[in-house]
Amino acid sequence: MPKIGMQSIRKQQLIQATLAVINEVGMQEASFVLIARKAGVSTGIISHYFRDKNGLLEATMRHIQYQLGFAVAMRLRMLTGAEPKRRIQAIVEGNFDPTQTSEAAMKTWLAFWASSMHQPNLNRLQQVNDRRLYSNLSYEFGRVLNKADARMAAKGLAALIDGLWLRSALSNEQFPVKDALKITNEYIDMQLQRAEVLGT
Repeated sequence: MPKIGMQSIRKQQLIQATLAVINEVGMQEASFVLIARKAGVSTGIISHYFRDKNGLLEATMRHIQYQLGFAVAMRLRMLTGAEPKRRIQAIVEGNFDPTQTSEAAMKTWLAFWASSMHQPNLNRLQQVNDRRLYSNLSYEFGRVLNKADARMAAKGLAALIDGLWLRSALSNEQFPVKDALKITNEYIDMQLQRAEVLGT
């Protein structure tokens, strides 16, 4: 009889192996054989827990997205009652957390984005992630700007976050967190200054 908690430990082990293999050979070459070898288990174990490669990618992305949500939530929790600017900055910082900008995570995100255009279950996962970011940003901008301007500011910042992340991922260089935060902070200041000018 399996030990209590062994299933979750084994799944976590396989997810970490998947991240490592995608980092080494890419999604297309990340076979069950390579992942099983990296995790030190049989390929049958992977099939038992995840059914197929898409199931394993979905579980891996759920893990990364959980880390993203946690990174943002922890930062916001420490800023309860803080001004909108600081909370918006915290959301951005969470998106640039080391769990999201490591080489393995970035390559897995790229593989996920490509697959999500063809796999409905992965596309739904991507839409949930996009809506969460947009909703968080819209709410915080909405504390200062009118509804229409808040939505536009949120769309712009979300696009900036994704764009900075994507350019770095495709450059094969370490993510420039300091530069990315400088660029996004300037955008945030510009949007909030509009509220001061318009008196909203």
